[in-house]
Amino acid sequence: MPAEPLPASDDEPTAPPAVPLLAPRDGLPPVVETSTALVDYAEALVAGKGPVAVDAERASGYRYGQKAYLVQLRRAGAGTGLVDPIPLPDLSVVQEAIADAEWVLHAANQDLPCLAEIGLVPARVFDTELAARLAGLPRVGLGAVVESLLGYSLQKGHSAADWSTRPLPEEWLVYAALDVEVLVDLRDALAALLEEQGKTEWARQEFEAILTAGPPAPKADPWRRTSGVHGLRNRRQLGMLRSLWQARDELARRRDVAPGRVLPDAAMVSAVQADPRTEAALLELPVFRGRANRKLVDTWFRALARGRQLPESELPPHSRSGDGPPPVSRWADRDPAAATRLQAARAGLAELAATHSLPVENLLSPDLVRRLMWTPPEPRDADTVVATLRAGGAREWQVELTRDLLTDALDRA
Repeated sequence: MPAEPLPASDDEPTAPPAVPLLAPRDGLPPVVETSTALVDYAEALVAGKGPVAVDAERASGYRYGQKAYLVQLRRAGAGTGLVDPIPLPDLSVVQEAIADAEWVLHAANQDLPCLAEIGLVPARVFDTELAARLAGLPRVGLGAVVESLLGYSLQKGHSAADWSTRPLPEEWLVYAALDVEVLVDLRDALAALLEEQGKTEWARQEFEAILTAGPPAPKADPWRRTSGVHGLRNRRQLGMLRSLWQARDELARRRDVAPGRVLPDAAMVSAVQADPRTEAALLELPVFRGRANRKLVDTWFRALARGRQLPESELPPHSRSGDGPPPVSRWADRDPAAATRLQAARAGLAELAATHSLPVENLLSPDLVRRLMWTPPEPRDADTVVATLRAGGAREWQVELTRDLLTDALDRA
């Protein structure tokens, strides 16, 4: 059973101020952007030892999609490598060099998809963000965890930069190199903390689940995530928004530009609400007065017209239908017994999570809890609860901890 952390003492000494980490200890390496340099660094990785720190920088908010524009690696004996995947589309020599090593990433689910796109796929991972969650650390961002466990403060300010920029500024490269500078040290500190708390096996199962999860499924009706969509009143307006969103997405894809830079969400919603009947009327809207939108006014106007002219049968419903339970706010009216079950389950899980010093969402997926309480298995016993949890992707440590609590909650109504 994982040990509870000892309570803090008022007499404990205050931690010394964090030491700023301003430059890589081995100096800033040149960017790997030629095949020769790539082979040389891959050979260094093969000669190196231990886990490999891995990170990737994207151009979210600037480019379409989540492509990696820089890959950072560091391994004992090999040093840090800053690999530019744009001129080097074939990174198979790197993949072969570290295929059998443990990869250390922070928030692995953010970087693994873009790494997989360029042929970098781990066989083993250690996710320092997830480890920090399991260990019960109050803040799990990379900078906060490094400062808490290692006593260093990392540079901030370039994570949201346009990493498709070439050449990359030196200060950005320093930032990128420092992101992997102490990642393996952080892994070791977190592994020791998890071992002390009796959570090493929990972490192993969680890291294995990351590898077996595969890429996330595409979200249904992504246009419904448009900011301001809830201000639209009827299905006709939703149809116009969908048409405008599709036109924007296609143009953004062709140009490799973030959709919001082609046409902001607020502009789309305003256009739908105004429902202009001429191109001139569309350009009268304040959000469409820029030169870029004047050039594209025909594209946007035709998209609005297509949505306006859709037959009633082809208009989208007010809300997306799904196979899951309704919003929790409606449970008390639609199924009071289910609401009672959920309340009991949530209270028990919150108490259990606090006992083991971890976030309740890491104890068990909230969506899985809702599904179980909304549609209980029959018969309502521990065996069917276990089967439901496993089918929903719960790890064995989660099943073992929560099975009895959830079975009791199902008996509440």
